[in-house]
Amino acid sequence: MSWPAQTIHFIDFEGGATCGILEYGVVTLRGGEIVDTATRLCRATGRVRPEDVAVHGIEPMAVAEEAPFTEEFERFASLRESGPLAAHFANAENTMLKSVWPYARQAPDWVRPGAVSTEWGPWIDTGRLYPQLYLGLESARLEELVGRMRLQNELDRVALELCPLDRRRYHAALYDALAGALLLRHLATEPEVAAQSLPWLLTMSTLDPDKREAMTQGDLF
Repeated sequence: MSWPAQTIHFIDFEGGATCGILEYGVVTLRGGEIVDTATRLCRATGRVRPEDVAVHGIEPMAVAEEAPFTEEFERFASLRESGPLAAHFANAENTMLKSVWPYARQAPDWVRPGAVSTEWGPWIDTGRLYPQLYLGLESARLEELVGRMRLQNELDRVALELCPLDRRRYHAALYDALAGALLLRHLATEPEVAAQSLPWLLTMSTLDPDKREAMTQGDLF
């Protein structure tokens, strides 16, 4: 089965090492369509630095009464069971997720049919995929890629429907997750890319040569 037909969960977090996860956004793609979204603010676990507020716009008082992100294990473990996780430069999301829960529940490996894993990854990573598939890109930054692929108008249209009123901008979790999901969906407009398998997409998202070699053991393709 080609990868666009699969269920894929695109994730973005806002926060940091000091304050923890302050906001999450999740966009679920299935068959190339957005079928579900989720987002909320989360109580800080430490100091929210002014320089971080300048980026994501989340003031400490805005999250003071919110439930902490630690209450979301069931949601994220269930996502991991139903499809691979995706992010734009996924190392940040993987690091933040593992800082809260080092392991997920046992779930399909998604690279090796029939195998299981308790890791949150491997991730589909649009930040790694685009430079490999579109040679000569000057930048793989999220906002610049959205503009380069002429997806900004569509992003704003979808955000108007799905994002909270005051979070329809870059560095808001659901908005950024939508941007990444549209970039991932855009890859399916390239026939040679759309025809590939999910293990291929996951392997191409991994730049580390040792990890990539390990993922390709067993004639994945």
